[in-house]
Amino acid sequence: MIINNGGNLSKEYFIAYLSLIINSKQCTLEEAKQLTFERLFNMDEKALGKVTYSHFNSAFEELKKNG
Repeated sequence: MIINNGGNLSKEYFIAYLSLIINSKQCTLEEAKQLTFERLFNMDEKALGKVTYSHFNSAFEELKKNG
């Protein structure tokens, strides 16, 4: 997946992305978070900027809370 680094990815984007990973890979939320961090952020929280990383964490926490 190619991501334009010029914009910030929204929390809603990450909710959808994490949900897609969970459903397609039949994995846990934790596993989906790790896969997303590896694939999109290349294991570097600064790779896509602070705002995008914050939205990623917010999406994870919301999905975790709503279980």
